[in-house]
Amino acid sequence: MTQHPIDLFYWPTPNGWKVSIALEEMDLAYKTTYIDIGAGDQFSPDFLKIAPNNRMPAIIDPDGPDGAPVSIFESGAIMQYLARKTGQLYGTTARDRIAVDQWLMWQMGGLGPMAGQAHHFLKYAPTMDPPNDLPYAKDRYRTETARLYGVLDRQLAKHEFVAGDFYSIADMSIWGWASLWEGQQQTLDDKPNLARWLDTVSARDAVKRGRALGAQKRGDISTDKGAQNTLFKR
Repeated sequence: MTQHPIDLFYWPTPNGWKVSIALEEMDLAYKTTYIDIGAGDQFSPDFLKIAPNNRMPAIIDPDGPDGAPVSIFESGAIMQYLARKTGQLYGTTARDRIAVDQWLMWQMGGLGPMAGQAHHFLKYAPTMDPPNDLPYAKDRYRTETARLYGVLDRQLAKHEFVAGDFYSIADMSIWGWASLWEGQQQTLDDKPNLARWLDTVSARDAVKRGRALGAQKRGDISTDKGAQNTLFKR
């Protein structure tokens, strides 16, 4: 049976990279609609029908359950769906899948939000009009992000990959955020296992392709006042 391309609604950010990398790793056909979050595309009525939380990424799979189309928002839910659909990158046992889900949820509830706030208060808030240079917020999120990377480094001391000795959707979900550690004012000097894992995942061809999708569209929000107003004041 012919596979119809999956519709990917995307912008080149760590959350977007999760899904573009997964599609590349799983060798799934897809077509991309760019959701320019700096221009406010995520608030358009058509997109809100797919993603009511006005956040990308989202997908529409024409070949969903029972052969009917399905739309999915929330990057973690998309990753689980694609892994179940293809039977790939989710481990091979029930215990594997429990481990993958744990670390996927750790990223969704921990690293993503905390690293995102670190980016915001360290890089973007001080450049806003008026500037919001808040030492407490900067220290709070920088410190919590460092704690989370310590957790990750200790896990990677025991296993080659995040959920065990197999590459999974947990790795590709965490990688995008972790790859931006410098912007979060972190160090890898005391995290050799994290550094090793970052190099390993970064070298994968599918990761390179997923990361490169729309890279030329990624601007510098710290200098774009219009994008700041759209992203931070709506």
